[in-house]
Amino acid sequence: MSRFMVAGFIQIETIVKVDELPVPYFQFCSVPDMIDTNVGGCGYNESMALTWLGNEVDFMSMVGKGLNTNKVYEQLVSSGVTLKMDYVLPRLESMPSSVILYHNGKKQTFEDVKDIRTVPYDYELFERQIQDKDMVLISSCNFCRPVIELAEKYHKPLAVNVRSMRKEKVVQKGDFLKAADILYISDDELDGDPYDCIRMCRKEFDPEIVIIGIGSKGVILYTKKDNSILEYKPVKTNEIVNTIGAGNALFSAFLHYYVKTGDAHDAIKNALLFASYKIGFLGTSNGFMTEEQIEQWKRLIWRR
Repeated sequence: MSRFMVAGFIQIETIVKVDELPVPYFQFCSVPDMIDTNVGGCGYNESMALTWLGNEVDFMSMVGKGLNTNKVYEQLVSSGVTLKMDYVLPRLESMPSSVILYHNGKKQTFEDVKDIRTVPYDYELFERQIQDKDMVLISSCNFCRPVIELAEKYHKPLAVNVRSMRKEKVVQKGDFLKAADILYISDDELDGDPYDCIRMCRKEFDPEIVIIGIGSKGVILYTKKDNSILEYKPVKTNEIVNTIGAGNALFSAFLHYYVKTGDAHDAIKNALLFASYKIGFLGTSNGFMTEEQIEQWKRLIWRR
């Protein structure tokens, strides 16, 4: 069992399955199983995935002071996994939320993060909890910034989930990119070719590992150790229901196996398997496998 500290968003997410994007105007639509509302957010999803895989996770985030916060705790009771919420602080005026319109792998997201961009987290709590961790995983959001200097101070490997690598965002996130040992990037938010993005990251930020999710094509993995850039194709375990949250699941599983074995190439194969199963479920924080289930699927697919 490895010890992780995860700092990132938690929010209420509503996913709406639509017939096409963009959505044409109509006054009313009533379809069974069209809408799913649940707890999500990249930090929460990553923490849930890591916990399902058997790790000890300290999840650091902030929620609203209002009634919506109760839904977070209700889901934890019914999820079947014990994710510690001791370090999720009720500091925001209200609960962040998003609405995601989804159709055939494409999505349109409406997000309201409330005041999370301006409210700071508890620095002393960050510092106390980081000291015994094997890996630190953060989102590139404002309240996570103090973790950068703490990871350096206590010599902790730092993984960063970068939401966007568009040029204007790269400038804003320079401190995250320079500090990260491991970067995860989705091609949803790239200005150009993913291979060019990897070469830019290698030249300007010098990370140990870069992973770029390229949707239905799989992932691209760069490792500084052997100076390789390799593309890995996806595997299939489930029929696709919803790909939202697949990147969070893949990155979490990769970190789990990388911390455990130190082998990035084996870790990405396990992560692809983990993510392929997850996209057979609706909701961003559902459909996670245990490590034992991953081993069972590996024996079925690769006969070993």
